[in-house]
Amino acid sequence: MSSNKQISPENIVASEHLRPSDTFEARHIGHTEQDLAEMLSVVGYDSLDALIKATVPSDIRLEGDLDLTDLPDTLSEAGILDHLRSISRKNRVFRNMIGMGYHDTNTPAVILRNVLENARWYTPYTPYQAEISQGRLEALLNFQTMVSDLTGMELANASLLDEATAASEAMAMAVSIARGKKNRFFVADSTHPQTIALMKTRARSMDIELEIGKIWDLNLNDDAAKQLAGVLVQYPTTDGNIEDYSTISDQIHKHGGLMVVAADLLALTLLRAPGEFGADIVIGNTQRFGVPMGFGGPHAAYMATHEKYVRKMPGRIVGVSVDSQGNKAYRLTIQTREQHIKRDRATSNICTAQVLLATIAGFYAVFHGPEGIKKIAWRVHSLTSILSSALKSMGYAIPYENIFDNLRIDLPADQVNQILFAAREHLINLRKLNSTAICVNLDETTTLDEVQTLIGIFAEAKNTTAPVAKSIADSLEISYKSPSARTSDFLSHEVFNRYHSEHELLRYMTRLLDKDISLANSMIPLGSCTMKLNAAAELIPITWPEFSKLHPYAPSDQTRGYRELFSTLQSWLAEITGFEAVSLQPNSGANGEYAGLMAIKRCHIANNHAHRDICLIPLSAHGTNPASSVIAGLKVIGIKCDNDGNIDLDDLKAQAEKHSKNLAALMITYPSTHGVYEAPIKQICQIIHDHGGLVYMDGANMNAQVGLTSPGIIGADVCHLNLHKTFAIPHGGGGPGMGPICSTKQLAPYLPGNPITGDAQSNYASTAIWGLDPDPSEDFNYPVSAAPYGSASILPISWMYIALLSSKGLKRATKIAILNANYITSRLKNHYNILYTGDNGTVAHEGIVDCRDFQKTADISVEDIAKRLIDFGFHAPTMSWPVAGTLMIEPTESESKQELDRFCDAMIAIRKEISDIEANISDQEDNPLRNAPHTASMIANDDWPHNYTRQQAAYPAAWQNPRNVGASNAWKYWPPVSRVDNAYGDRNLQCSCPTMEAYQDA
Repeated sequence: MSSNKQISPENIVASEHLRPSDTFEARHIGHTEQDLAEMLSVVGYDSLDALIKATVPSDIRLEGDLDLTDLPDTLSEAGILDHLRSISRKNRVFRNMIGMGYHDTNTPAVILRNVLENARWYTPYTPYQAEISQGRLEALLNFQTMVSDLTGMELANASLLDEATAASEAMAMAVSIARGKKNRFFVADSTHPQTIALMKTRARSMDIELEIGKIWDLNLNDDAAKQLAGVLVQYPTTDGNIEDYSTISDQIHKHGGLMVVAADLLALTLLRAPGEFGADIVIGNTQRFGVPMGFGGPHAAYMATHEKYVRKMPGRIVGVSVDSQGNKAYRLTIQTREQHIKRDRATSNICTAQVLLATIAGFYAVFHGPEGIKKIAWRVHSLTSILSSALKSMGYAIPYENIFDNLRIDLPADQVNQILFAAREHLINLRKLNSTAICVNLDETTTLDEVQTLIGIFAEAKNTTAPVAKSIADSLEISYKSPSARTSDFLSHEVFNRYHSEHELLRYMTRLLDKDISLANSMIPLGSCTMKLNAAAELIPITWPEFSKLHPYAPSDQTRGYRELFSTLQSWLAEITGFEAVSLQPNSGANGEYAGLMAIKRCHIANNHAHRDICLIPLSAHGTNPASSVIAGLKVIGIKCDNDGNIDLDDLKAQAEKHSKNLAALMITYPSTHGVYEAPIKQICQIIHDHGGLVYMDGANMNAQVGLTSPGIIGADVCHLNLHKTFAIPHGGGGPGMGPICSTKQLAPYLPGNPITGDAQSNYASTAIWGLDPDPSEDFNYPVSAAPYGSASILPISWMYIALLSSKGLKRATKIAILNANYITSRLKNHYNILYTGDNGTVAHEGIVDCRDFQKTADISVEDIAKRLIDFGFHAPTMSWPVAGTLMIEPTESESKQELDRFCDAMIAIRKEISDIEANISDQEDNPLRNAPHTASMIANDDWPHNYTRQQAAYPAAWQNPRNVGASNAWKYWPPVSRVDNAYGDRNLQCSCPTMEAYQDA
């Protein structure tokens, strides 16, 4: 905590001057002592501790500080970075030629520096507010266009979590399209093994009959084929073969099933597009388009399909619409199709994407263009062909002639390990496919010298002379023939053919940035989203090669640094949550929900209680809660809330009693989604336990618990943590996220396992149960992410956050988050109704402002208020959730008093504008709220048809106008578009880049 008090040197001893000057707490929490005193005075408490005592129920309060072991000795930012650097160096960076959908890649420096390492790209929120998100919406539309072009499909979504998850979603989508008439799905055994593992998890949870086998052995002429909802194949196969699936596609379509293809996008620049041989759904990963491997993630997976299936498609889709002035504008299209809005009718629980990574992949395509990407593909294929030719000349068995970048070599069993270990002596990792085969997967970073090294390794194994790669390259002819060869164009839109110089791309990316609001501009007060500071020191390690260049299935002796980081982070999260086990595998909050519910379900099954399948969920819950329950195979029963926004205890008791025999779980959020600490929370958990159920706590509001209470204290059995909320991983404009789950020892055997080995102990740990084996009665360990540790490369961010703040800082951050929320509600309560408060009139870390009456008194909607806030330079709070017609405000601990006051002043000014409408001073139809937001084009137009002034429209706050505060102090955000027409975008669905003619038509 900083202070304005000046201390003269003679007042303190020299050792005081030796304390670090770059401690993090003062950087993260910006309040001075004077700020705190003024804020507490407004809130009505003498001290911060008095506020906490009045807010957090006494029976769940944690006394003392968290006991976090293995914290770095220093508190300085530089010292802690050095400590983490020493851990990272325990990783060994080899050349990874393992494949399995993960490839080394060159991230163009202009993209690395100006996107991945740029706070204006990684700190925005999901683009629900379209008017202040036009830049990243355009970037995502580029991504969608790239995917739909390369796959030959009509439309694509704006990314999914990983390829294996996308495959599972495609399977569920195919079953949903069949409308219950087909419940069987086939996946070729030549698919990546981690993909098959996740599909098994999803199939078991959703009671889908999943068959795994050789694609050419599948009988599509018998009656059983009629029950197939779909077939999934890998293209090229996991061991490198390029198959012609046209006949399979034709046959599955005859029976009304769907053809799903998992495709490599780089290969599709040279190979026939899946849409051209009958694919209905195409999925895959865009990681090799400039996104580092990062020990498994985060990466942007993709899904593409036909337009007729758009409402069944999981994830988000960016579409083209118009604004109120008739200009083209982008938005998230047909949002009512989103699975988390469907709640218990969902077939997926996806509510996020990998926006930052999709943006990088899209810019990679923009920068290289179609010819550049094709050149990269030909180079990779040529190197692979050179290696193949050399190995064949030495007598090695290469089973496939039609290949892209992956070479399978069949070997005598005694040669497999010999070659693998010889490669490692040269710092190269190869893939052991089975006991008699190795795969070598090349990528855009591979050099001819490395190919020569590989040739030498194989030559030594045969004790023969190594062919010369350069000589082979000079004589080998490379081509693809029909039906494999691609003949259709791709990436023909102007955006992929214009920005190939660094200056041009830099300026294009900057123009997009200038259209958006991020945390670099102003506070983003979204309730239940915890848009806190993503400190630069926390982000620095993610691009260190020791973290970014590791393959998720690299040998364990090369990943010791990661494993040390994971172990420490797991022990910290276990202490913070009051639990004994932690899995770091789930790569989103919703995925964490799914993993936690699956652990509960499997625990009941292991205890011979397979009939327990009822999940009680408050009606105020986030939509992912019922959606996750459904895909985990549970039945949802809603629990009422009382007039104070709390769980209705009478209804909870009645439902628990009614379903006692079959009760599996209760899902709760704490503090509640209404922003209060429910006093009887322990009683609520005990009611469930008394009826044999377990309690799942949604960790969305964990920012109000850390250091003050914990899920373990309140009586929960398992929870997920949104590391992209409480623990400082950036939201990235809509991803990445991480959702690790923490549980009691009872549930530890049922946490997700390694997708390849099934090993549980590599995926969860605490000092209490390290080495605990999975339940031996199970034949499968239910992984939920393609990589063992999910999006591993962003876990150093949360490690840094906890290390930088330490025990006392974490607790203080929670207290300040609560103070900031109560300061805002205290300032606004004389102007708006604060919908819910706790027993002592306080809120937790967020508060709900009731705007419903304004519709009656002034014909002003909550959307009008949200859009008017844009004119003040703010992203709106969470709109119409959990209560329709309200705004939920969460300021977080890292906002200064000055920023809180700016926001409060804006809200109060908007209330004054509403009052003017109520008093007939302003026109009910033509006023600043109904016409918000106002663009520079509207203000500069010669025609000003409104009853209010241009200045009131554009400069509603004094701090925006240079005439009031001077040019150097004024800041004005100009929205690039006026209010976007949502209905138009849904009626005129367009989900790829519009042509220039379309802009001219507008």
